[in-house]
Amino acid sequence: MMPAGHKYPNHLTVRGGIARDDTSGTGTEMAMRSRRGRATLWLAAGLVGVAAVGTAYYATVIEPRSWRLRRLDVPVLPPDSEPFRILHISDLHMLARQHGKQAWLRGLAALDPDLVVVTGDNLAAEDAVDSVLHALSPLAERPGAFVLGNSDYYGPVPKGPWQYSSAASTSSAALGGRGGAPMPTRELCKALRSLGWSELTNQRIVIDAGGRRVELSGVDDPSLRRDDYAAVAGRIDASADLHIGLTHSPEPDVVTSFMTDGFELVLAGHTHGGQVRIPGYGAVVTSCGIDRQRARGLHRWRGNSFLHISAGIGTSPYAPVRFGCPPEAIMLTLVPAASIVTKTALQ
Repeated sequence: MMPAGHKYPNHLTVRGGIARDDTSGTGTEMAMRSRRGRATLWLAAGLVGVAAVGTAYYATVIEPRSWRLRRLDVPVLPPDSEPFRILHISDLHMLARQHGKQAWLRGLAALDPDLVVVTGDNLAAEDAVDSVLHALSPLAERPGAFVLGNSDYYGPVPKGPWQYSSAASTSSAALGGRGGAPMPTRELCKALRSLGWSELTNQRIVIDAGGRRVELSGVDDPSLRRDDYAAVAGRIDASADLHIGLTHSPEPDVVTSFMTDGFELVLAGHTHGGQVRIPGYGAVVTSCGIDRQRARGLHRWRGNSFLHISAGIGTSPYAPVRFGCPPEAIMLTLVPAASIVTKTALQ
């Protein structure tokens, strides 16, 4: 027996004068808790893994092929004017094998727009000109106009995520323009002109469309610093009923120049709407000088003039991902300025 006054260690209890070791029971309980903790961690890790795989599958397989038509009202017409409908198409990034995309685009002819506008980046490969023509040819009966984007001059190249930031995107090389293989730009322009559409590479024209005289002005791609606004600068033609500017990349200085000259609407692409949009945050990048809040959609720029940026139809073959930003074509219905821009239009 232990001497009088001696204290037993904490892990010992005295029963009937005999000291017993209780550490075995305590150890078993601790082991059980440890196993339960590990099981919980494995379950959590498994759920996270399943969610990650599911999200990756959705972003690379489902959403990039979830083409949709967005309809917006743009209040720029004089009072009592009849609506004027523009089909805005941008950033096809076409590959010859993308038959589903081509079929969806061909179906847009059923919309019967007054004017078709294409704001660049049609190609993703050198052999895709015929595919672009096949996709757009059902729209040939409608008046149309187009400008070129960086991918219409140079093929895509792999890029790191940092190269999509606004700062990096001020360099034309960062946009994947220079460095990629030269694209068949002349053949593309010839194909689009064969549809009866006007090329607006630093050009300004007036056409008849939808029973109106429409002044169209376009610049070559600002992201490659090929734009020459001085070649098209000047106040709008007062004899025209509508005045619309076209640019691939919505650089703020170019948009402001159009608005200063009196254009009611400027159409652009290039941003892909951010391509990946985080819920509650929006576009992560814009790949140009425009701010994240205006990466896609309709935005009042100044006074009663508006900028519309398409989220585009395609993606680079090296970044075939979309999340929270489905591919789109847009039917813009121009209405009298007294009309109210809907919430949908500003999203």
